[in-house]
Amino acid sequence: MPVMKGLLAPQNTFLDTIANHFDGTHSNFLLGNAQGRQGYPIVYCSDGFCELTGFLRTEVMQKACTCRFLHGAETSERVRQQVDKALEGLHEYQGEVCFYMKNGNPFWCLLDIVPIKNEKGEVVLFLFSFKDVTESYGKSHHHSNRREGEATARERGRTVLYHLTNQFSKRGKGKLPNSVFQKPSLPEYKVAAVQKSRFILLHYSISKALWDWLILLATFYVAVTVPFNVCFVSHQDDNDCDSRSTIASDIAVEMLFILDIILNFRTTFVSHSGQVVYDARSIYLHYCGTWFFIDLIAALPFDLLYAFNITVTSLVHLLKTVRLLRLLRLLQKLDRYSQYSAVVLTLLMSVFALLAHWMACVWYVIGRKEIESSDPVTWDIGWLQELGKRLETPYINSTIGGPSMPSAYIASLYFTLSSLTSVGFGNVCANTDAEKIFSICIMLMGALMHAVVFGNVTAIIQRMYSRRSLYHTRMKDIKDFIRVHRLPQLLKQRMLEYFQTTWSVNNGINANELLHDFPDELRADIAMHLNKDILQLPVFERASRGCLRSLSLHIKTSFCAPGEYLIRQGDALQANYFVCSGSLEVLKDGMVLAILGKGDLIGADLTAQDQVIKTNADVKALTYCDLQHISVRALREVLGLYPEYGSRFSSDIHHNLTYNLREGSEAEGLTRFSRSPRLSQVNVCLFITILQMVITMTCQNSPKTNNVTTTVKHCVAQLHNINNIPQHRWGGD
Repeated sequence: MPVMKGLLAPQNTFLDTIANHFDGTHSNFLLGNAQGRQGYPIVYCSDGFCELTGFLRTEVMQKACTCRFLHGAETSERVRQQVDKALEGLHEYQGEVCFYMKNGNPFWCLLDIVPIKNEKGEVVLFLFSFKDVTESYGKSHHHSNRREGEATARERGRTVLYHLTNQFSKRGKGKLPNSVFQKPSLPEYKVAAVQKSRFILLHYSISKALWDWLILLATFYVAVTVPFNVCFVSHQDDNDCDSRSTIASDIAVEMLFILDIILNFRTTFVSHSGQVVYDARSIYLHYCGTWFFIDLIAALPFDLLYAFNITVTSLVHLLKTVRLLRLLRLLQKLDRYSQYSAVVLTLLMSVFALLAHWMACVWYVIGRKEIESSDPVTWDIGWLQELGKRLETPYINSTIGGPSMPSAYIASLYFTLSSLTSVGFGNVCANTDAEKIFSICIMLMGALMHAVVFGNVTAIIQRMYSRRSLYHTRMKDIKDFIRVHRLPQLLKQRMLEYFQTTWSVNNGINANELLHDFPDELRADIAMHLNKDILQLPVFERASRGCLRSLSLHIKTSFCAPGEYLIRQGDALQANYFVCSGSLEVLKDGMVLAILGKGDLIGADLTAQDQVIKTNADVKALTYCDLQHISVRALREVLGLYPEYGSRFSSDIHHNLTYNLREGSEAEGLTRFSRSPRLSQVNVCLFITILQMVITMTCQNSPKTNNVTTTVKHCVAQLHNINNIPQHRWGGD
């Protein structure tokens, strides 16, 4: 497949930027939904927060970001009110809070709340940062001692947040903040194109393509002139200016190679994941690990010795042959332009002509060695001596006379081309043993080259590029489909990107068709290896190996581009999805309910009653996402074959889903919210009492609201059951 441009669509990398920036320094943070006024539910929690508090991610998601499940006896009521006020006012807050872990142990932390805006300036998320300062603020410390270290500890935490928010702010060049502890700019939650330096050259740009063709021509020039200078010019008088008429062009080519090395240090490349890498340091490391040393050796400026009139020996000419390593780049060009048959044929013909040129140089060296030898038998019958006699310029004393260099080169090239393409014509022939051995070798090589280049060009292209041919055939079909049906530009881009990305992952190979003829045992083992990430989820821990093997055969892979909807609200849920890479957001009525990242599981729990599961929200990709999914139908079939695990799966899947898409599962959010061991019984009773009063008044005044009342009654009943609180009498019906 030809070199791809890479994945270029704008992405929402907010989650990745936060995770990468906090990694290893201060990774305890939450993201809360600022648009959901009912408790500001948590839409993302970091692994560091889970380690700090002891809660699982599934236990934290969708709870209120006020973190009342972390409150306890020593949590200040004043701090609670300040946090609520900051959330209501959509402004920042910093404070020292005493929280409680899941096991009941208290810990002190510095809490920072930062509102996050989108491109419209609306606050959509809250960033909660937790800095553990238990060692500095133990229970044994006095209040005065706490204040002494408070400023230093808070400055450390705010510095981390400052550096984070700086990633999202656009600042003028050369402008530095007056103080590192000044109020930082707020980060933005939005889709944005990748920002790159203007000194970075795009590998797919037109200017880079023209430069590559120029370097390709320079490479061919080197492949022609270096053997010619080594074999022909080295035997001429070093002080003869005519023998080094190419000094200026040789120096120019060396400068081009040196400039090409510099440009390669500033040229983007496509990573193994398909992303275009713009980072200068990554480009530097990638180039140093691939072509740098070969390019450096080929760019050594040997010709500057001639420019400064420095006497050189034949060894210098031989050292210049290392420039032929630059021809390895030709393989890369062949791969890039393999989709163009005319270019491939031209390059093959050029390689054939280049081989003939190299053989002509070797043929001339053999003739020179025969002339310079002291053997009286072979000295006078060599091909070069015969040529000199025909041109009436014979050699005298092995050094004087002989044909001119252009005549000798033309005769050598004529002999090699006639030998490579046929059996020769005899006017330039081999006479000595060395010449005959070389003629035999060149004839054998010519037979092979003739068959490869002239006889089987089409067959070679089909054999070498069969997969590429299939790729271009399918790509042409897609483009014809787009043209015939006049699809808009957005759909066209989505189709092409999806096809290119999936092709780069599987190279057009259908795994099911490929493995169809293999034994079931081998197919299951291969499927388990390919899907080992999703099979290592806690929900599958109790499954037998046979069950896992059956599940692995039904797991499929899919790809989602930024901005595409994976699931629409109200649709029938077809599969449960596991996020292998990238990030997605769960939306309902324009509000962010959850942000999903690598390792998250999204779908719905299975019940025997509901054969069709309706979804309660949209799932939209923020970045390029690789997903694995298993259809609901296949999952039911496998669980039916293993009923002992099916019942366990039905109870465990609810706790392993990062977000439950089942319609009506919103009420379960209240259930999960009420499971915190630190939730006060008084607050629960007060909440139930208020709900009962509202329901009573609603039933008395508006009989049409019975459906809403029934739903709320069900939620309150769940709260009663979970918290073991005696139910009160209902007012009205």
